[in-house]
Amino acid sequence: MSLGPWQLFLILMIILVLFGAGRLPQVMSDLGRGIRNLKQELKDSDKLSPAKDEPDR
Repeated sequence: MSLGPWQLFLILMIILVLFGAGRLPQVMSDLGRGIRNLKQELKDSDKLSPAKDEPDR
């Protein structure tokens, strides 16, 4: 199920009402920072996890 242009417009308007136009850049910046941190943590956890092919000792 994809979002049409009217649904996206409605979501954007709700976000603007909730956060206000002045605080919206800060909210988006914090969201981007959180996504970057999540990706980095996932990448780091892949490096630390043991290989699945090796048997437990």
